[in-house]
Amino acid sequence: MRSAFFTLAFVLCFLTTMHAETPRPNVLFVSIDDLNDWLGCYGGHPQAQTPNIDLLSKQGVLFSNAHCQAPICNPSRVSMFLGKLPSTTGMYFLGPNFRTVDPTRDDRTLFQTFRERGYYVSTRGKIFHGKVDQASFDHIEKTTGWRRGPEKLRYTLKDTHPLWDWGQVDVPDKQQHDFQTAAWAAKELPKLAKREKPFFLAVGFSLPHVPIYASKRWFDLYPLETLKLPETLSVDREDLPEISKQLTLNPTAPRHDWMVASGEWKHAVQAYLAASSFIDELVGMLLESLKKSNAADNTIIVLWSDHGFHLGEKLRWAKRSLWEETTRVPLIFAGPGIVTDQSCSRSVGLIDVFPTLLDLAHLPKRADLEGRSLKPLLENPKFKWNRPALCTFGPNNHSLRGNRYRYSRYADGSEELYDHQNDANEWNNLIADQTTTIESRQIADRMKRWLPNNNAAPVTGSAGSDSPLYGEGTISLREAMKRGAAKRKSK
Repeated sequence: MRSAFFTLAFVLCFLTTMHAETPRPNVLFVSIDDLNDWLGCYGGHPQAQTPNIDLLSKQGVLFSNAHCQAPICNPSRVSMFLGKLPSTTGMYFLGPNFRTVDPTRDDRTLFQTFRERGYYVSTRGKIFHGKVDQASFDHIEKTTGWRRGPEKLRYTLKDTHPLWDWGQVDVPDKQQHDFQTAAWAAKELPKLAKREKPFFLAVGFSLPHVPIYASKRWFDLYPLETLKLPETLSVDREDLPEISKQLTLNPTAPRHDWMVASGEWKHAVQAYLAASSFIDELVGMLLESLKKSNAADNTIIVLWSDHGFHLGEKLRWAKRSLWEETTRVPLIFAGPGIVTDQSCSRSVGLIDVFPTLLDLAHLPKRADLEGRSLKPLLENPKFKWNRPALCTFGPNNHSLRGNRYRYSRYADGSEELYDHQNDANEWNNLIADQTTTIESRQIADRMKRWLPNNNAAPVTGSAGSDSPLYGEGTISLREAMKRGAAKRKSK
């Protein structure tokens, strides 16, 4: 009898322990602006030196085929933080702030959702584009430090945006605002680890966004005489529909032919790599601080970028396109419940981050989110996943990236299809007017089923010089559509 009593007591104790509330994990949320795949762990540039981000990838899962939902800062971040597609919200371009669109809308962000569930949510640096959303955070640390000088370091193309500059600066790293953001966060992490509440710390770095400045230490890593440039093809754009050419004719950035003729191509590539290595050092500061805080074992780390960046590929610069260099982003998860030293090639989106973090933090799901939790892939990177990632630039202009193919469809019905197994540079449009095969047409038709049914009109005040609807020196998008339709009809 006594033996049976102790056995029953043991079983009850075990069951009680099993059903005890799982400790909620902390979240370290690291954003890097305009970062493409020029990282050692991604292999986007053979000379990239990013040891700290490489180390983080070994501690978790690297998504090698992750994509943004809009190829420009504000709509990408809004989509990610609201968990909704641009084609749903109408937030396609740089403005306005999503809080001012419609005061009656109940747009609860990722950060608000964690606050509502008992998290202490703090931030510094560039997380939102422009004004920080006050409702999203318990604490907002003001950004300070040097960001740009009073004069441009290099003479860039006339009439480009004033931010377009690059070069080595004599400003010490410690005086630059990205460093100061990292230093603040590194000091904050041990304090947050001692709080009773779990924490959600959002840290945003501005580099390598233009102006691309870094100190000599980082430029010395990439000597000009041995620097390698991206591969390009002089006839790359000849098989593109007219609307695609006009949509991607970014009026704020230099033209590639000018970059080549002026000898600035190598200088800009050098600056981008240097700035990326500088930011990698700052990521290392955060990881080291987290490790020393004794909170690392119970902290989810997610590192991401809002979109990619062209540095000559497809004969263009910056973002604002529906091609691989712009839509593809670094995305790395590490922490409790996540397998280590794994790469996942499934096509996923930044819109999936919101439901994933809710899942990893054991928080209730939100039915209004349009993303899908990546938790199954964080447990098994080869988990079956058949949904392509969607990126949108302006109403009715969409690109779908699957595990092998990219399919794009524009507002006038024009299309592009690329086979990444045989054409990683997207040089050969498989559904150009005169070269489409039956197989290519079938692939495109299968993929187009994933296009959104709803295409919301742009929110009031969002169409202007910053959008692809209008651009200095370009024909209007409407005119491009008319020309494309006439061209197809003539054939």
